Amino acid sequence: MGLQCGIVGLPNVGKSTLFNCLSNAKAQSANFPFCTIEPNVGVITVPDERLNRLVEIDKPASVVPAVVEIVDIAGLVKGASKGEGLGNKFLSNIRETDAIIHVLRCFDDDNIVHVDGRVDPVRDKEIIDTELQLKDLETVENRLQKEEKRAMTGGDATAKRLVEVLHLYKAALEKGFSARTVELNELQQEVARDLQLLTNKPVLYVCNVDEASVVNGNKYVEAVREAVKNEKAEVLVIGAGIESDIAELDTYEEKQMFLEDLGLKEAGVNKLIRTAYRLLNLQTFFTAGAKEVRAWTFRKGMKAPQTAGIIHTDFEKGFIRAEVIKYEDYVTLGSEAKCKEAGKMSVEGKDYVVLDGDIMHFRFNV
Repeated sequence: MGLQCGIVGLPNVGKSTLFNCLSNAKAQSANFPFCTIEPNVGVITVPDERLNRLVEIDKPASVVPAVVEIVDIAGLVKGASKGEGLGNKFLSNIRETDAIIHVLRCFDDDNIVHVDGRVDPVRDKEIIDTELQLKDLETVENRLQKEEKRAMTGGDATAKRLVEVLHLYKAALEKGFSARTVELNELQQEVARDLQLLTNKPVLYVCNVDEASVVNGNKYVEAVREAVKNEKAEVLVIGAGIESDIAELDTYEEKQMFLEDLGLKEAGVNKLIRTAYRLLNLQTFFTAGAKEVRAWTFRKGMKAPQTAGIIHTDFEKGFIRAEVIKYEDYVTLGSEAKCKEAGKMSVEGKDYVVLDGDIMHFRFNV
């Protein structure tokens, strides 16, 4: 669906190392600021045991997993909102993403320089928050001047509602709060969508820790959790260096042994990918058969014709009905034919809201 998560953070916090673990693309990784200048884009497979189970059942000729795009964006420094460092480039790149993965350095290592001299993830978070908030405040104030004139001269109801929203955002940003903390009703949300405010994007904080802290965290992680407790955000603990070591191993068995030695059940990047997928409000439906088992990405709340259009625009235009089997029924009974026999295939119309895990077959006519 062309949706992206942007990896952001100060220079030398481990963004590019983490990106390398997530994708086959190899972002340059070095011990100096602004190593990443052009954003690297990786198309990342979403780990999903349900897809593996369907493949076991149908033994298809091909398998296509769901994917999400991860973008490694250049490191930001103080003054980015005024163009310092690579500020303008950074802000432009992040504006194009749909969600933010904010990497915070939560480990001590004298061999890796910190752009501000010492490790303090809460301060690092606040530096980026402040720069994004300042840029959003500039956007809001500029838009407010235009919309207030429209609201006063034309009596435009939409403009008046947008002015209300802009004042709410302005008040929050001036107090040092991100736009995502502002509560809006449905009508306000509609007029606010085209503002594309940087601090209105969903965010995941990734605490990059050392090997000793990868299971239980450390004082830095606890400080981050305390700092973001009132935000609409998740916190994930990952050791980017460890993930890099895991990525170098050749076999699944070797990787599992390595994880077990560390007391982990799965690689941290798998958790990150699933969380990023959820952060973007994405879910998965499947098509399954002998020719192909495929995971299709859709936005939560979509109806059957919209999801049909993800496969092909003709499917949406000529939508007749959707034949739906629940994943649990498919796995339990073992085939589409047996699900039909057992009455476990439902026929749904245009108003059916597709659910995560649905196995779909669309009937259409064009």
